[in-house]
Amino acid sequence: MIRKLAERGALAALALAISLTLLAAPGLAADDHENDYPTEARADYVFGCMAANGQTSEALQRCSCSLDALASILPYDKYVQASTILSMRQGIGQRSNEFRSTKMFDDKVAELRRAQAEAEIRCFRG
Repeated sequence: MIRKLAERGALAALALAISLTLLAAPGLAADDHENDYPTEARADYVFGCMAANGQTSEALQRCSCSLDALASILPYDKYVQASTILSMRQGIGQRSNEFRSTKMFDDKVAELRRAQAEAEIRCFRG
């Protein structure tokens, strides 16, 4: 019982943190956010992309291109917000439903999806 209460408290704190982050100061200028993705996030993205597209040097080039394109469109803080929302939507219960049914969260995820689609067009279809 205590564990469930702690988990609920942790989820509530995370939801509050995300909400506050979404309301934070405006994003960086287009020129600035291209390089604001930390190395760990870049590596994680490319590894995941390569796992989905093959472990070849061509996949490495395309996945690196995809990340660069994504970073040129979407600042890192917005990428983290959308990724966190997607992660929270995978759960079950009322908290997960809140992440699925809130327009503000839908807009953040849609922005990520548009940036990913543009990156795919630039790097995988070109």
